[in-house]
Amino acid sequence: MVEWDIRKLQILRTLRERGTVTATAEALRMTPSAVSQQLTNLAKQLGVPLLEAQGRRVRLTDAARLVLRHAEAVFEQLERADAELAAYVHGEVGEVRVGAFSTAVPALVVPAVRALREAHPGVVVRVREAEAGEAYELLAAGDVDLALSLAAQAPTAADPRFTRVPLLADPLDIALPRDHPLADADGLRLADLAGEPWIFGGSGPWSDITRGACEAAGFSPVQGHSAAGWTAILAMVEAGMGVALVPRTAAVRREGGVVMRELTADRPRRHVVAAVRKGAEEGAAVGRVLDALRAVASGLADGPSR
Repeated sequence: MVEWDIRKLQILRTLRERGTVTATAEALRMTPSAVSQQLTNLAKQLGVPLLEAQGRRVRLTDAARLVLRHAEAVFEQLERADAELAAYVHGEVGEVRVGAFSTAVPALVVPAVRALREAHPGVVVRVREAEAGEAYELLAAGDVDLALSLAAQAPTAADPRFTRVPLLADPLDIALPRDHPLADADGLRLADLAGEPWIFGGSGPWSDITRGACEAAGFSPVQGHSAAGWTAILAMVEAGMGVALVPRTAAVRREGGVVMRELTADRPRRHVVAAVRKGAEEGAAVGRVLDALRAVASGLADGPSR
């Protein structure tokens, strides 16, 4: 049998994800020459060429892709072994590093941490605010153990590196100025606001969510103003400059000037998911954190609009 070197396989896997030797070296805190040398040694050990020149870059050979396809099962099993060993040695003690997008931190992560302190004080959670792209890079690199993102920004279920865990179908409420004619209307629907100026970001997931919800209700929203932060968006709503869809988990309480209305027939939602490295979900500490996040998410889904 050929000699399989896990560390060298991890380098090859990172090259596949990062695309260049330089980027691989940066991700693994190595020098480019060390990366090249390790991959050359791996090719000799396996007896097959793993890289071929493509201009000034390199690309993986079919043999390299075959090797990595089998290596994914090895990495998954090693994650399981790490998880089981940690559960055996530590039991209720462990550290879980969580990467989460900005609105998920106060709405989901902080309440989950509070609950864990009461029920499982030996489980320590380290939180790092990170948007989806960065969170999944950190997760793949082993710098966080769990990543929270919107489902639209998460890796697909077919990605062999991660296990996705649905957490929350977050209702989207409509923010109206207090003196808006429809502020107290019964049975408010998105279509009732088709003629209003809308406030949302110029691009990115929230723009897509707003446009998609309105189009599902039968109209294209006219963007009156562009803003990314909820404080700015709600300040403009309060000033009568437009209306906005606001996730229930992100709604900021304001004194008097903004009315948050639950929509009736339309009821758009954004879906929030967690992801862990394949096999790591079996770890006791990670499982405790996932359970706490699910409990918080369940309460948010059942709660009233604000």
